[in-house]
Amino acid sequence: MPTGVALRDAREQLFDAAERVLLREGPSALTSRAVTTEAGCAKGVLHRYFADFDAFLAELVLDRIRKLDQQADALRAAAGTRTVVDNLTDALTELFGSVAVAIVGLVISRDGLRARLREARPTGIPLMTEAGAMIGSYLAVERHLGRIPADADVDTLAPTLIGAAHLLFADRTGDPPTAEAVRKVVTAVIAA
Repeated sequence: MPTGVALRDAREQLFDAAERVLLREGPSALTSRAVTTEAGCAKGVLHRYFADFDAFLAELVLDRIRKLDQQADALRAAAGTRTVVDNLTDALTELFGSVAVAIVGLVISRDGLRARLREARPTGIPLMTEAGAMIGSYLAVERHLGRIPADADVDTLAPTLIGAAHLLFADRTGDPPTAEAVRKVVTAVIAA
């Protein structure tokens, strides 16, 4: 007798289920059983596609990094439109309003996952490093357009913005920061 639900794109459904568990209950609740229960499938489905749970989690993080590329393209395309502060406020809110904060907690809390991710990404915190690159590439375009000073150190501004925004969004249990709170931080960092 069949059990569970039909999985059309099992990997993506498992990733989405993992995100829901992460957002609802945090990194410590993320187990293979929690993911497959959330996805409505047998535990063996996860192991059919991934060697073990850390392999699954590494692929989840790498998949979410790949999705960040789309946001990076859209942010660079926004250069020269609206204000730099508005573009950065929206980009940081979109980034940290997603599963990014929970993924950082996940990466930090699991030694096996970190070890696997280090094979492809030897420095920084996966996802945050790529987010910093996204912000840096956007700022470089704005600098080229003359909308921020020619001597602006985008390689310092980008991780500063990522770190400051991450602190605003870090409390998963409280209310997310307002757009005005994010704008205030962006304005202060950019003004410096």
